[in-house]
Amino acid sequence: MNTEILGVALQIVLLIVISYPLGKYIAKVYKGEKTWSDFMKPVERLIYKVAGVNPEEEMNWKQFLKALLTVNLFWFFWGMLLLVFQGWLPLNPDGNPGQSPDLAFNTCISFMVNCNLQHYSGETGLTYFTQLFVIMLFQFITAACGMAAMAGIMKALAAKTTKAIGNFWVYLVKSTTRILMPLSLLVGIL
Repeated sequence: MNTEILGVALQIVLLIVISYPLGKYIAKVYKGEKTWSDFMKPVERLIYKVAGVNPEEEMNWKQFLKALLTVNLFWFFWGMLLLVFQGWLPLNPDGNPGQSPDLAFNTCISFMVNCNLQHYSGETGLTYFTQLFVIMLFQFITAACGMAAMAGIMKALAAKTTKAIGNFWVYLVKSTTRILMPLSLLVGIL
């Protein structure tokens, strides 16, 4: 009992200790200020070039929302297709069949909104392929989408305008390359 209480207390203290420096770092990333993660700029430029994104272009709230909904719609259909047809995809040594459309819908939506509700037994209901390219991808990319959306909202509130709230695609890429990937590596190493 005491170890659980100590663990929870330690987690709360750690959260409080890292929240301020991490918050300042995230704000610098979204404002485009100089940070230690600037070495990722060539990777980001490559992503923008391949995706056809102009990182200097500002979006109004309608363009921002359209980009957010478009990327989420794409990931939804991506997940649905892979889950329904997982029986025919590679990395399926157990011969797992595809999910029913309603189960695939539930799985996609729950992982897209980060509640991660599963109505199947994890490894026995999914192939390695769908665990990697649906579940793990969604846990990462949907967090980046949420962070990008919040960055746009915060910029709009700070500027008191909806005319130029940043570029959703830039926020999405920076959320992934400069915040989530380094944090994932750090936590994975620890």
